[in-house]
Amino acid sequence: MGWQIIHTSLEGLIVLKSEVFSDNRGYFFESYNKAQWQVLNLDMDFVQDNQSLSQKNILRGLHFQAPPYAQGKLVRVIKGAALDVAVDIRKESATYGQFFLQELSETNFLQMYIPEGFAHGFLTLEDNTIFAYKCTNYYNAGSEGGIQWNDKSLAIPWNTENPVLSVKDSKNIAFKDFISPF
Repeated sequence: MGWQIIHTSLEGLIVLKSEVFSDNRGYFFESYNKAQWQVLNLDMDFVQDNQSLSQKNILRGLHFQAPPYAQGKLVRVIKGAALDVAVDIRKESATYGQFFLQELSETNFLQMYIPEGFAHGFLTLEDNTIFAYKCTNYYNAGSEGGIQWNDKSLAIPWNTENPVLSVKDSKNIAFKDFISPF
């Protein structure tokens, strides 16, 4: 059992394609296996699992946690579908300010590993979408930050004009005003 690693244009950000076993009963796949991650040189220590349920057109993000509470995340969709986006906010990175997007769904079984130094968000594409992620650090309210989802300089093609946002996400700052802690 295992995964195929798909390297993205942003260093450290990877998509994982799981080996899925399907038959008339349904399917089976390993969503996480610590030993397999060590073989792939992806030895992260996940300390917290999170899960959310959202209706269609809910946008969460773009979020990050600043050091020393920065988080790497292994994200996937259990039910439904979401457009997942990661933005490189590492000041010294050659891809600073660039984004990568990937549809994650219950039918494609893809996962994405988002390392520390990225802002992350997703838009749900179906009702009752269940989004799950493993984190390499605990949540810390004092270190969280956010960037506007529709920032013109980032130009992320969300393909939606009026997503439903939380009050907190509607107050995220513009990228031009953002000072990266990474």
